[in-house]
Amino acid sequence: MKRFFIPAVLWLLVAGCLGAAEHGQLDASPGLFTVLAAANAAGYDAELASPNNDPMRAQLRQALAATNMPVLRELKSFFAAHRQPNATAELSQYISLALSTSGPPDFNLHFKSTQIPPDVQPLQDLLPLLQTFYEEAHIAELWRRAQPGIEEAIGRYQEPLSLAILQVNSYLRNPTAGYMGRRFQVYLDQLGAPNQVQTRSYADDYIVVVTASAEPRVNDVRHAYLHYLLDPLATKYGIDLLQKRALIDLAQPAPALAADYKSDFLLLATESLIKAIETRLPGSKTHVEEALREGYILTPFFAEQLLAFEKQPDAMRIAFPEMVKRLTPAVEIKRLAGVEFAAKPRERAAKVALVERPEPTEKLNPTLEEGDRLYANRDLENARQAYLRLLKETDDQPLHARAYYGLARVAVLQKDPETGERLFQKVLECSPEPYVKAWALVYLGRLSDIAGDRSQAESHFQNALAVNGASAAALREAEKGMREIASKQPN
Repeated sequence: MKRFFIPAVLWLLVAGCLGAAEHGQLDASPGLFTVLAAANAAGYDAELASPNNDPMRAQLRQALAATNMPVLRELKSFFAAHRQPNATAELSQYISLALSTSGPPDFNLHFKSTQIPPDVQPLQDLLPLLQTFYEEAHIAELWRRAQPGIEEAIGRYQEPLSLAILQVNSYLRNPTAGYMGRRFQVYLDQLGAPNQVQTRSYADDYIVVVTASAEPRVNDVRHAYLHYLLDPLATKYGIDLLQKRALIDLAQPAPALAADYKSDFLLLATESLIKAIETRLPGSKTHVEEALREGYILTPFFAEQLLAFEKQPDAMRIAFPEMVKRLTPAVEIKRLAGVEFAAKPRERAAKVALVERPEPTEKLNPTLEEGDRLYANRDLENARQAYLRLLKETDDQPLHARAYYGLARVAVLQKDPETGERLFQKVLECSPEPYVKAWALVYLGRLSDIAGDRSQAESHFQNALAVNGASAAALREAEKGMREIASKQPN
């Protein structure tokens, strides 16, 4: 496909407004440095043999090993008690903790008790240990000695990242890196396992953490920047988009598509738009057909819309609602007829992780699979019968939870909220998987809010946010519910 190249005059115009990678927008974090130093001292050994590790990691581990720290035994005990099933999740939770605090020397949490990110809640007892570790390990001195290596790492990213942000702002006609009062921040982390890109969205901050790699992960950061700019548009025009949400059924058969995209139409639409934009930017390896085969079903539609977008003067924030209006389910159903989905996603050179996206871990029961397929096709009565059969076929409580979850969603679509609410409560009584539990609580929150019981709705949303292992989509919906309730409170 022909790619889009930005005229030189537009480069100059936007460069003057942007200031490229703004001061402090690309940096290292003393809080992240301290938390990951503590992790390395206490037994975080992921991928130590990888040649892509930054030399700083080995140097710091050696310096810490020579330090006589009384707090070390408590640290090792804490880290051992909070092991995660894989190295990415292990790193993820400590990145979340570091980004949720004020950093050294106090390590105070930024959030109220009801707003603490779910993966940070179990780690709060580490904060006083970090205060002690910061003093006993002389982290201030180690941080000072690390500055030349940090500056070198920042220097590798400065020019290509500035160019990447410039490309995006130029293409979307976004005049500045600041957007709707929000902040985009990139932190380089040289102490975690290499080849990872992790993102966090906390209040008005969108943060990307990049670990060491053979080549700068600029395209991955650019992808995160596109989310930073486009996620608010999808939310703003969410009602219009959700009128087309029946299209999500077309993505259900895609084996390579993560579960979150199959349940969250706004997320699927935004990712499809981003994939389409990336095909128009220099240096991208994204292709429309490839994105479609992975399950991003709206990428061809948005790719067509971008051809028209490039020929008119409006910024994306103006053009986007018009694109949504032109999205016609009947046309897309015809376009996607016969598409062959890929069996697995394209291999990536680096591990890219949003805040962990746990998915259901059980192997699907054939009857459950049948019910879910029928539900996705909106064959509600036959789906209901399948879920009822499942209740009779097994005594397995998590499978009962999935059956009640299916029955509850069917009841909601059949405009029977009372039965739906009762069945979602049954889900919670049957030892549900975290993924199912969180979504059941989100549904209960929505139903309570509709019924005018805002106190109960808030309780359900808070409980959903506290589920360890909830999907990112469920957490977003719970956070959205909390915001909507807060907006309805009298001043």
